[in-house]
Amino acid sequence: MSAALPACRLVRRFLFATALGAAINWVSSTSKAQNTAPELVGARRLAPGISAGRAVQTVRVSVTDVAAFQKWLAQEQPGAIAIAEPRQPRIVRVQGASPAVLAGCRWVQFVDTANRKAHDERQLNGADFAANKVSPVHSRYPQLTGSGLTVSVKENPLDIQDIDFRGRLINPDPRAVLQSSHSTIMATLIAGGGNSSPNGKGAAWQARIAQSDYENLLPDDGALLAQQGVTVQNHSYGVGIENYYGLEAKAYDEQTRQYPALLHVFSSGNSGNQTSTAGPYANLPGIANLTGQFKMAKNVLLVGATDALGQVAPLSSRGPAYDGRVKPELVAYGDGGSSEAAALVSGISLLVQQAYRDQHGAVPPATLVKAALLNSADDTGRPAVDFESGYGQADALGAVQTILENRFSQGSVGQGQEQVIPLTVPPGAQQLKVTLVWADPEAAANAPRALLNDLDLTLVRPTNGQRWLPWTLSAYPHLDSLKLPAQRRPDHLNNAEQITLDVPAPGAYELHVRGYQIVQGPQAFSVAYEYGQGFTWTQPTAARNLPAGAPALLRWQWLGPATTAQLEYRAVGRSQWQVLSPAVSLGQQYFLWTTPDTTAPMQVRMRTGTAAYESDTFLVARPLALQVGYACPEETLLTWARVPGATQYQVYRLGATQLEPFRLVSDTVLFLTPAEAAQRYYSVAPIVRGKVGERGSTPDITQEAYGCYIRSFIPRQLVSDTVQFQLQLGTTYRLKTVQLERREPDGSFRVVQTIAPALSSILIDQAPVSGRAEYRVRVEAQTGRIYYSALEEAFFVRKTDVLVYPVPVAQGEPLTVVGPKGEPIRVRVYDMLGRFRGEASADGAINSIVLPMVGKGAFLLRISAGARPEQTRRILVL
Repeated sequence: MSAALPACRLVRRFLFATALGAAINWVSSTSKAQNTAPELVGARRLAPGISAGRAVQTVRVSVTDVAAFQKWLAQEQPGAIAIAEPRQPRIVRVQGASPAVLAGCRWVQFVDTANRKAHDERQLNGADFAANKVSPVHSRYPQLTGSGLTVSVKENPLDIQDIDFRGRLINPDPRAVLQSSHSTIMATLIAGGGNSSPNGKGAAWQARIAQSDYENLLPDDGALLAQQGVTVQNHSYGVGIENYYGLEAKAYDEQTRQYPALLHVFSSGNSGNQTSTAGPYANLPGIANLTGQFKMAKNVLLVGATDALGQVAPLSSRGPAYDGRVKPELVAYGDGGSSEAAALVSGISLLVQQAYRDQHGAVPPATLVKAALLNSADDTGRPAVDFESGYGQADALGAVQTILENRFSQGSVGQGQEQVIPLTVPPGAQQLKVTLVWADPEAAANAPRALLNDLDLTLVRPTNGQRWLPWTLSAYPHLDSLKLPAQRRPDHLNNAEQITLDVPAPGAYELHVRGYQIVQGPQAFSVAYEYGQGFTWTQPTAARNLPAGAPALLRWQWLGPATTAQLEYRAVGRSQWQVLSPAVSLGQQYFLWTTPDTTAPMQVRMRTGTAAYESDTFLVARPLALQVGYACPEETLLTWARVPGATQYQVYRLGATQLEPFRLVSDTVLFLTPAEAAQRYYSVAPIVRGKVGERGSTPDITQEAYGCYIRSFIPRQLVSDTVQFQLQLGTTYRLKTVQLERREPDGSFRVVQTIAPALSSILIDQAPVSGRAEYRVRVEAQTGRIYYSALEEAFFVRKTDVLVYPVPVAQGEPLTVVGPKGEPIRVRVYDMLGRFRGEASADGAINSIVLPMVGKGAFLLRISAGARPEQTRRILVL
């Protein structure tokens, strides 16, 4: 009896929540017809968090008649300022007025918070495109690059000089101040061109990039976004925890309806360990901590963060939304937070859009992109849907294949109407998964429940009439209820519904989409489905190297019964496979492998029973770094290390937007003419057994630091009792001699040392002159050409010596005193009659000292340095 009691309590809570929701809806629908106290009406018009008192605040107000409201405001709140929000004809920002008074105005619908300071939701760490199967898309579908599509990044200005965006920024502002690197990182993850290095390649690496400012948290001008061709906008930012459906959420839902192809992707936030202080889930720790009421919109896509193995990050913000809806809907790998996860999903969304556009000639509705993403997601956390990971870990490969294999349907229904979509499940399918998504009309601000048009999804097997309902979560505001596993029952909160069926019997099925409650219709919808089965390698791929002699994750997807398999590898060209593990659990879906310390094309395979699954051919290699040997006016020399087994090297040069093949060479050096060097950016990749390996980083070969042979020439110590210099050369190729020269008093230079060329050398003046001297390096090439370094100074001070200059010195000007390093110096000033005139002190090798105002004439300085004997110097003050 006692064991059943908790379940009974949970049932009562669910029934109570259902009754409460019905009561809220009934009150909401009938309140206009009842005599409600004005103060209660005003309170309902105030956003949570806005004081109901008479304190003056800056707020954002939704009104039915702007002109009438402004006239009323001038009478009731003299001195208040009303500013129309751009692109929002019925929203006004009001400064200097009482929110409580505003809420009582007959023309006011809702008083909301004004713009809050947005903040970035990521710290830079690392990215792994295999975790969300972006790398397999790049390898298997190289035509999917985001080409012809545009993403907008809404936040601070990005670095318009970053070569990973070359030629693809559609609205660069050269006057914009780069406030942080965050937006540059987000844009790189979404659409970086990979020009700086392979790590700079984004998911949709040929998409155009538009910029937008998150100073205003309302949506951007939809017409302008459409003009720019924007189909995805990334929002990797947040404010504080907010739990209500405000004007910003309403505006985003409205814009999605106005521009059906535009998908807004938001980060969920990095406040997963915090507690909301408002809304139905107030004071429940670690839940309902999404960072911004704009994230309560129904038609946007909210993304949380996981680690590299798919576990939801502790700081990733959780749902539910204020009214119990599933938020976030997806998670993705974001080592530094949910900003990175959202950016990655934005890039994946562009790939899905291109897959559809290339087949159908137009960009798909955002609901179809969203359905493909949610349906293909890999379940993580609790089974089926949950409030931490939503519908699961984003799977770029699965989402793209959903579109390419036409596993989707679109339609519309009105009130009480039903559309039937036939499906045929093939033999051997391990899971049937179906997801329904629609763009719901915007609700009223502060609505107790955001959903207006309610569709129902049902899976039916016609042969026996068996039916399956969507997975639905308990939204009751108690921690044990919110952590309950999803159950099959009708969903009347969300505008996304998902049904899964494990090991379905092959044959005919039907999807029934019904208009349960259509307030504004007909309602368009999108459905995506998949039949999961079998084994798929997702890492390694032909698109990326694995590092030599270093740990690397092997990844795969397995949809089948629990079993083990033997994991093996071999170098291409060898028949023998080496065993990595005799028994790997296929359900684990990853294996950590320390690769051989070699350079070779390889494969891995998984053997189970009579089946063998081989990976792409990939290259195990260390990154190949391109070096600038010298950058001389007449010639530039590029060099790189020889790669064992490489027969040729592919040199790349940066073109209008991407790195392009420049020259094939068999040696490890390349000479560039001045015109070729002026192109600035080059990179190189080895070719091993006919396979082009991954190229290295892309330096700007015109950087001043590279120099003409001489990379750096600096004194080891500026002040010392020996004069030594550190010399670094870019290369010794075709060099004859290296000489150290000292400038003489007459301006000529004297050779004080000659050595053989070496990349790193210590040059010494064995017979230095006391005091300050200037030096340079003279490098002679085998061709007879002479190259010089810049002049460097050094001070030679014997252990018992102190230097003073300039002499004479102008009155009031500083005097330089050079003494032993680390010794405190005391300087006392006497006139020529021996009278004490003042003193100064310092602590350092080279000291700038301003003498006391002693007038003009000759003076004696008595200088003591630490415990050393006092020395006397004579100076002349002019």
